[in-house]
Amino acid sequence: MPPKSKTRKPAYACTECGNEVVKWVGRCPECQAWGTIEETGTTKGVAFHATSSKPVTKARPITEASGVDAKHLPVGIGEFDRVLGGGIVPGAAILLSGEPGVGKSTLLIEVASRIAATGARVLYVSAEESVNQVRIRAERTNALQPTLYLASETDLGTILGHIEEVEPALLILDSVQTVSSSEVDALAGQPSQVRTVSSAMVRVAKERDMPAILVGHVTKDGNVAGPRLLEHLVDVVAHIDGDRQTALRFVRTLKNRYGPTDEVGCFEMTGDGMDEVPDPSSLFINDRDQPTSGSCVTIAMEGQRALPVEIQALVVKTQAPNPRRVVSGVDGNRVAMLLAVLERRCGFQMAGWDVYVSTSGGAKLSDPSADLAIAIAVASAVSEKPVISRAVVFGEVSLVGEIRGITSERLRVSEAARLGYQHPIGSALGTVREALDLALIGR
Repeated sequence: MPPKSKTRKPAYACTECGNEVVKWVGRCPECQAWGTIEETGTTKGVAFHATSSKPVTKARPITEASGVDAKHLPVGIGEFDRVLGGGIVPGAAILLSGEPGVGKSTLLIEVASRIAATGARVLYVSAEESVNQVRIRAERTNALQPTLYLASETDLGTILGHIEEVEPALLILDSVQTVSSSEVDALAGQPSQVRTVSSAMVRVAKERDMPAILVGHVTKDGNVAGPRLLEHLVDVVAHIDGDRQTALRFVRTLKNRYGPTDEVGCFEMTGDGMDEVPDPSSLFINDRDQPTSGSCVTIAMEGQRALPVEIQALVVKTQAPNPRRVVSGVDGNRVAMLLAVLERRCGFQMAGWDVYVSTSGGAKLSDPSADLAIAIAVASAVSEKPVISRAVVFGEVSLVGEIRGITSERLRVSEAARLGYQHPIGSALGTVREALDLALIGR
């Protein structure tokens, strides 16, 4: 008796992460994205058996593989080279993301100009601006070079034709979400289009041994728009961010196959473009002749770089049943926890005060090592007793009022000494109460 034929069942997959599910659902169980499950065809009820094929190259022991590191080619912009681990690697695909107006295009036109100044050909493809608009920005930033080629295209096939014609040593595509392929039936920016365009750019970069920098848009949540596959395809994922109220910009690497992922490059947006800030230590502190209550300096780590940051606190008496807790540049939940520690472990009455905590210069602190500095700044504001002169504070605060050790403490102390801070206050004291007795004048 012949076996019964298996019925064919519909197959569904997420357009964001590629996760397959047996039935349609509104939210992908893998990446938690909404409305990304689409029917991909049908699958048989029996398992699929793939046929083997003879490999072109044989597998070999790892001990016989070449251990030569990829060679970095410096761009000439020290902070940008620092972020990439020493420069751009030939054949690497780099994704640079950031919010609108943060300076992605301005930074990349400077990168293109530096490479073109060496005599190498650079192709800058803008899918959002015309050639004349890019020329105006390049002229403003003094980035005009005879070997810098501009093109304004949104079609993938035409861009590939430009690459074959120019044969550049560096390709910059601004941006990957605005380019589409005529072979894909979808609008530009859709996951299928972004997947096709990015795959083609990465393939061309590897085949020609040509580095390619792709500009990526971000969503309102700060994530790269499009499928998650885009970040997996490229070799380097860098993000540029900064406060709109200040001219300071930070470039961070979130992924780097050729270098560290904890480096940070510091730039300042000016009328002439993006200027490097090799030593940003003075940007986040205010020098005063007399100590002021509610102010405390800490040393934060940005990658391998130690930066002094001033934390300011202000407390105001209130009759409201729910006092206000307003923060800027620090974690609000962390501040609420520190206020509870000050009240329960150190005897400060925080219930009748509105508390405002902010960092100076628009710095953003997520490192727990800033806990002790926040606590001392708030205590200083409540007691109206300033912190001793030239003191720097760092340490993580536990719920029992103890000060925990932190990473890179030697580097922080060394940077504090270089800047003239003679009184480091940290985990050696043991408790927050002891730190307050030492840090506050007259306590």
